[in-house]
Amino acid sequence: MKAFIIDRYKSGLRAAEMPVPELGEYDVLVQIHAAGVNPIDAKIKDGEFKLILPYRLPLIMGSDLAGVVVQVGPGVQRFKPGDEVYARPDKDRIGTFAELIAVNEDDLAEKPQSLTMEEAASLPMVALTAWQALVERANLRPGQKVLIHAGSGGVGTAAIQLAKHLGATVATTTSTANVDLVKSLGADVIVDYKNEDFETVLHDYDVVLDPLGGKTTEKSLRVLRPGGKLIGISGPPDPDFAKEMGASRFLRLAMTLLSYRIKRQARRREVTYSFLFMKASGDQLRKITSLIDEGAIRPVVDKVFPFDSTNEALAYVESGRTKGKVVIKLR
Repeated sequence: MKAFIIDRYKSGLRAAEMPVPELGEYDVLVQIHAAGVNPIDAKIKDGEFKLILPYRLPLIMGSDLAGVVVQVGPGVQRFKPGDEVYARPDKDRIGTFAELIAVNEDDLAEKPQSLTMEEAASLPMVALTAWQALVERANLRPGQKVLIHAGSGGVGTAAIQLAKHLGATVATTTSTANVDLVKSLGADVIVDYKNEDFETVLHDYDVVLDPLGGKTTEKSLRVLRPGGKLIGISGPPDPDFAKEMGASRFLRLAMTLLSYRIKRQARRREVTYSFLFMKASGDQLRKITSLIDEGAIRPVVDKVFPFDSTNEALAYVESGRTKGKVVIKLR
């Protein structure tokens, strides 16, 4: 089968012929029709996660998919050939920039009928990230105030819609060009970062979801009320994440040191900081599908690239200019 792979870190993707994946007892073989492109794909390519995720090279890239089931393992109960599905495969089994992939049935969900393959492929990673941050980690409730940074990005567009569905007041940061987009998704308060500094205009927020990292993370502490929660998805990773990953003693120490500064600042302000690394979940995707069917969440697709232009699609994501998601079309 044709796939886009990396042979070494910090190299471009290369088109290659790879063997068809073998099926385990609870695996589903999916013919991929479309694949979402995410910033994490670029980070994996550049080796930023090689200590946390020690992949064996060559590695098929890609972390989002929509497609059709072609074969199932003997223990599979939920799916059959011909089913239309979508998923974010488990972190240890990525590889959606390919014609076929084997996915554990627990990580799959039926594709929302109202969406095209391209629209469906744009959602799993960002929608699951938003769900795990706002529902699981933050326990966001009606009437609370949440700040979602980078509202026009992939995670931002999903998180704004989910937060509104949960009954929160939603603030977001974005550029002048994207104000109308985030307003259409439900943002109540919009901070144009080119003209305003969010930390001077926002106060007493219950939750901040930060996909950006760096200085934005530290500044976000200042908009939280006492007891508020800052959830970062770009880092720094923290000891709880290291424990969850079953990391080595060395990695646990490294993550403790990396997050020491931000956690100390958070304690001083009587708030909490935690790092979220999204997990695959077919059960949560089914809940998200219900929200899509209700019209509470809609996909935001910026551009669709042909499969042969996978490198160009990834470069476009790396440029930071995307509105919503970029998708690769295979069929």
